[in-house]
Amino acid sequence: MGNSEHQAEGVVLEGIRRHWDRQARGYDRSMGALERLVFAGGREWVCSRVRGRTLEVAVGTGRNLACYPPGTELSGIDLSSEMLAVARRRARDLGIDADLREGDAQRLPYADASFDTVVCTLSLCSVPDMEAVIAEMYRVVRPGGVLLLFDHVRPTFAPLRWFLLGVQGLVNLLEPGNGEQMMRRPLPAVRAQGFVIGESERTKGGMVERLAARRPA
Repeated sequence: MGNSEHQAEGVVLEGIRRHWDRQARGYDRSMGALERLVFAGGREWVCSRVRGRTLEVAVGTGRNLACYPPGTELSGIDLSSEMLAVARRRARDLGIDADLREGDAQRLPYADASFDTVVCTLSLCSVPDMEAVIAEMYRVVRPGGVLLLFDHVRPTFAPLRWFLLGVQGLVNLLEPGNGEQMMRRPLPAVRAQGFVIGESERTKGGMVERLAARRPA
């Protein structure tokens, strides 16, 4: 990648970082009702399936922390220092010893095959390069290890899809550079990377997907 491409990527990441820094204080409040109505049970579904040393990519404010089984050896990474500050307070309040650090999901600061499980929830919709993030998750999970995803994806129900396309246009107009992409679906990229799909569930007109996949041993 040339200098101009690095600079352009840096500008995009900085815009997304600033967006989530601004969102950090009110994020939990704004997500509460939405999760009850649309995403109920998703975090629990994912966290109940973790095994061994676990990495959460885009840990955000740590809304998954209370869902992990006791004793989970947990690391987490996020682009936003303000979101991480909330996550660290939450971990402290819950008595959870987690290694939470700032970093780019497209270049995870971990060695190859470092984790038994990699988790990402409601976040692949807002990274600049979803395929690069999935490649990094493949790299850091050990052979035989598990990838667990939960996200909103491109709906199969056409009226809902048209509605979200309108919402996407409005978001792009009002908050340019926020990174949100409502029409993505990670599963094809997960399969293309080499993961073997184990479980896949879609609900809410196809808008919500839960996915468990394994890196071949």
